[in-house]
Amino acid sequence: MSTIGAYFRLARVGWVLVREGVVSDIPTQGLPPVVGLFKSLIQPFASKRALKQKRSERLARAVERLGPSYVKIGQFLATRPDVVGVDWSVDLALLQDRMAFFPTTAARSAIESSLGRKVDELYADFGEPIAAASIAQVHPCIVDGQKVAVKVVRPGVRQRFANDIEGQYLLSHLQERFIPSSRRLKPVEVTRTLEQTTKMEMDLRLEAAALSEIAENTKDDPGFRVPSVDWERTGRDVITMEWIDGVKMNDIESLRAAGYDLEKLAEILIQSFLRHTLRDGFFHADMHPGNLFVDNTGTIVAVDMGITGRLGKKERRFLAEILYGFITRDYLRVAEVHFEAGYVPAHHDVAAFAQAIRAIGEPIHGQPAETISMARLLALLFEVTDLFEMQARPELILLQKTMVVVEGVSRMLDPRFNMWKASEPVVGDWIRDNLGPKRIVSDLRDGVKAMVKLAEAAPEIAARTEKFHQEVMHMTENGLRFDAETADAIGRSEARHSRSGRWALWIIAIALVVIAFSVG
Repeated sequence: MSTIGAYFRLARVGWVLVREGVVSDIPTQGLPPVVGLFKSLIQPFASKRALKQKRSERLARAVERLGPSYVKIGQFLATRPDVVGVDWSVDLALLQDRMAFFPTTAARSAIESSLGRKVDELYADFGEPIAAASIAQVHPCIVDGQKVAVKVVRPGVRQRFANDIEGQYLLSHLQERFIPSSRRLKPVEVTRTLEQTTKMEMDLRLEAAALSEIAENTKDDPGFRVPSVDWERTGRDVITMEWIDGVKMNDIESLRAAGYDLEKLAEILIQSFLRHTLRDGFFHADMHPGNLFVDNTGTIVAVDMGITGRLGKKERRFLAEILYGFITRDYLRVAEVHFEAGYVPAHHDVAAFAQAIRAIGEPIHGQPAETISMARLLALLFEVTDLFEMQARPELILLQKTMVVVEGVSRMLDPRFNMWKASEPVVGDWIRDNLGPKRIVSDLRDGVKAMVKLAEAAPEIAARTEKFHQEVMHMTENGLRFDAETADAIGRSEARHSRSGRWALWIIAIALVVIAFSVG
């Protein structure tokens, strides 16, 4: 029944997208003519109200109708311009994660269930909610005379998301099966990443841990910090943290009135982000202006650490070399790094790829800083990677998307902001510290550790190898056999699967026809 339910939920999503005019805006270039025909057939079912609105407004209205899970799905897809296209990722990034408040009584109940203590024992005062999003809402509270922010998970959100993600899996499997060109983008893996990141975001202990880790990493960094966490009052469904009094970074007039140096703030923001990425391999992946404040000391404070990204040592090394190659116009080195990292299949020509990279990089140096669009740059990069069969790298795409957002905030503060010039000191220092003699010492140390671990595991590996050898010899001599009960169970399962699939397709077809006629 879960498969049938997923089909029904997917049919509802499709109908809402049709009614709100979203499907009318999906491009059909490069697709079979039947797709264009289908689009023209469903066009009359879009509401007249929707067709008068801008695409971003239609999208926002559709997602609002679909519910909190789809706000989160939309925001996640905004981080994957390789999947949805740069223009659509920009529109999805505008989705407002603002939901209706749920009752304070439900919030108090969730806290008591999570922490095993009465709310009145935990907080001297528990205020009414002041902000609500798809995953949680925030209450102002008092602890030991100090104001704190208490974030509580929305009741029922886990089950709602679990139901909605089934439809996403179904859609991604169909996409991989019937659209071969999409397999490079790994839609099923994208859905799996969405499921994992959202599950992590719904466990507020993990957000608290992320805040703690970034606080530790940045304790000596100039001009940047994150709120402190009250671990005694933090659990799976609740996190208590320092209350931040400050000016949001998109409130330019208030920042200017307070006398802050906007150009300096823009520089600190991008350099902080690059330090977290290159030095620490751990970065805040949702740095939109609503999550960034400037406190009364002029320090940038980043909140809402539900979405984070990680890069391993090798990925950081490749990233630094790619960025530095663009900054210094060494396009051949940028191309070589892509091949060394395995991002581009080895059968392609390095020189040809370097030529394509040059076509992307030269406009950076040939235009004034204020006219360079990182979004446009990414669009060109995705076109090139498609041409050279580059496989999707989720961790790098999340990083690229976050970089676009951070650059956008910096550009709001300083319209003439040059991201590449501001990046050079951090990237250059990292290159000098990590790709010179220090790199050799570090690689040798890592190699010794790996050899020690391998030596420790050698007896177990030998035992497993011997066991595997015996099992293979046994199968060679006697064949691979199932007992009668196992074979019968496999047959019944296959038959049920085939029947449920056929029933689901027929039910959806009938349901959609009924809906179409009732609307008509």
